[in-house]
Amino acid sequence: MDFYLSTKHMQDIPNKIMVVDDEAVNIKILQTFFRHAGFEVLTARDGHTAREVAVDQGPDLILLDIMMPGESGFETCEKLQNDFRTADIPVIFLSAMDDVQNKVRGFNVGGVDYVAKPFQKEEVLARVKTHLKLRHAFQQVITEQARRLNQVRKGQEKLLVQPDQEPKARYGVYYEPMYEAGGDFYDVFQVSSHTYAYFLGDISGHDLSASFATSALKVLVREYFSPLYTLQESMGHLNRVLCNSFFKDGRHMTAVCLLVNRAQNTVDMVSAGHPPVVYVPVGGSPRILEAEGDVLGIFDHVHVQSHQTLAQPGDRFLLYSDGLIEHGTQDANREHGLNLLLRSCREAGSDQDIQTTVHDVVQRVISQSCQAVQDDIVALGVEV
Repeated sequence: MDFYLSTKHMQDIPNKIMVVDDEAVNIKILQTFFRHAGFEVLTARDGHTAREVAVDQGPDLILLDIMMPGESGFETCEKLQNDFRTADIPVIFLSAMDDVQNKVRGFNVGGVDYVAKPFQKEEVLARVKTHLKLRHAFQQVITEQARRLNQVRKGQEKLLVQPDQEPKARYGVYYEPMYEAGGDFYDVFQVSSHTYAYFLGDISGHDLSASFATSALKVLVREYFSPLYTLQESMGHLNRVLCNSFFKDGRHMTAVCLLVNRAQNTVDMVSAGHPPVVYVPVGGSPRILEAEGDVLGIFDHVHVQSHQTLAQPGDRFLLYSDGLIEHGTQDANREHGLNLLLRSCREAGSDQDIQTTVHDVVQRVISQSCQAVQDDIVALGVEV
């Protein structure tokens, strides 16, 4: 839908103006004036009431007196700015205090303009219209950016293979970027008649440049993680490309890859600075599988280790991004998150299908964690 049609205009839906003043005569004058000008007018006689009305009614602009009983207009404005529900509502101060110090204070607490009393109605109307136009223009930019980011996210999600597209791969996935597009990505593909590759990468940063890299990285992963190379060689080739072409700005990537051969029941793993894999054997307790390795994209040559597990049908492995277990910056938080993940895997069990189990495990970790998730989350469960 064109934004011009979707945005509120004065000709279609009246803009809501809220007048906040403890003097009834001032409210009456402005209320009558703005109604004649085609606005819907809300009123309040004190700051506390004004904030309640602002949350409930969502005015497009607030005219706010400074000298009021209870809390001053400065305090009211500051509280409005600190509430995410009202933070984007422009506030114009109306006050008889016309000195520079009070004007500066008004701007510092979040006001967008300052009109001195006694005011000229035409001046107030002109300033109100100007700031409404600015707000509408800003909303237009935000809406357009959101639309474009949504397109990026949809495009990125199309690159991520879904379990129903590769039913023989027997895996489940949970994918939730922190913003509209994420820097975490995964891929699942067949490398030989009985072997599938499961790759998970985590690019540093949360901006769009991280998400734009995922499409090219998918091509590289599928090229290098093939029967032609060992897992160590595959990581080395990927690292050289990242160093020379992708990451020139200090970025890096952690990654982990499993090769599952269901004819021989072997699971080969290689990790490049990535969190450890969780192994859930049939009838056994979840445990950690670690393979040390350098992160990718920083050093010209990286050292990575591989690890092989002899599995049996029904064994499961969980690959995940660090956003699932790291809810802070301290090692203790990471250790707590890892223990929570192991407990969640035990509680989820293996009676459910792999897709349901992956979602169950992630939700258990999120619900039981002490802090809010602050990163992209990808969890990739694999069943032998």
